[in-house]
Amino acid sequence: MKFTVAIDGPAASGKGTISRRISEYFGFSYLDTGLIYRFIGLKVLSGFDPLEAIAQLNYDEIEVEGLRTEAVSKMASQIASDIKVRNALVEYQREFSRRCGGAVLDGRDIGTVICPNAEIKLYITASEEIRANRRFQELAEKDKGLKIESLIVELRARDLADKERKVSPLLKAEDAVLLDTTELSIDASVALAVNAISKVIRLST
Repeated sequence: MKFTVAIDGPAASGKGTISRRISEYFGFSYLDTGLIYRFIGLKVLSGFDPLEAIAQLNYDEIEVEGLRTEAVSKMASQIASDIKVRNALVEYQREFSRRCGGAVLDGRDIGTVICPNAEIKLYITASEEIRANRRFQELAEKDKGLKIESLIVELRARDLADKERKVSPLLKAEDAVLLDTTELSIDASVALAVNAISKVIRLST
């Protein structure tokens, strides 16, 4: 079976966790496209040209140390605005999306650019305050001096950059199912996503 779940949404909306849980539930392959850009960002900081880094790309081997640093995050955001980089990654992502057995991809332009014909699209979001608090809970243990106010500023800047970039901006596809996780637990959010996907699978079989 070839079945694509395209998931988009802003930072810290819960889309990564929900995507992984969905892939596990249905037994689909999972591609975190943001991780790809972080990997390339890390390579660029190490002296590589972005296109050279793409040539080395092997998704099964890109979960390496150092991907979650602020420097890598900023570089990844810059690289994501490079049309040459995005174009070079389109085919890689599309091939992954049609893997036999189903695939879940999450990112910023999956439903609008990468997989416009996906069997189902989800747009996962949450309020700015909730997203900042989630990111704070994730990072506070490692950074004792972290302030939630600074995270709110960072999220606003990231949202603005994602939505206003000229190349593949963050948008909700017209046919995407909106899932607002502001007042939902992760389990409740996953349950809603699973239900929406299951309905489409039943109709397609």
